[in-house]
Amino acid sequence: MIDHLDHLVLTTADEAACVDFYTRVLGMRLETFVGGTPPVERRAFKFGQQKINLHVKGREFEPKAHLPVPGALDLCFIATVPLAQVVERLQVAHWPIALGPVLRTGATGPIRSVYVRDPDLNLIEISEPA
Repeated sequence: MIDHLDHLVLTTADEAACVDFYTRVLGMRLETFVGGTPPVERRAFKFGQQKINLHVKGREFEPKAHLPVPGALDLCFIATVPLAQVVERLQVAHWPIALGPVLRTGATGPIRSVYVRDPDLNLIEISEPA
């Protein structure tokens, strides 16, 4: 019945810091669009064929999660470049690696991962096939 993930929603306490992390550090593209109930200007981070819609704590759009809070996500992304380049990019951006590289099990098999925290303390895993 389900084929793939289209988007997810991230709630942030600090929009500017969140935008900086997902665009400058992770290299996602920032998109502005109109949506929600009622329709308002919104922001999203695009990567591949997916996106992360952004909600700001206290200014969420309807419908929303029952308890939208910053820092509750644990996400894993597969990188488009080797993990060594990911580590180098994180170092250049002065973004600390919390753990890794370590071996893990991904959706399609073994992966090698590093873990970082975004500005809201969401756990972000960045991986390559092992």
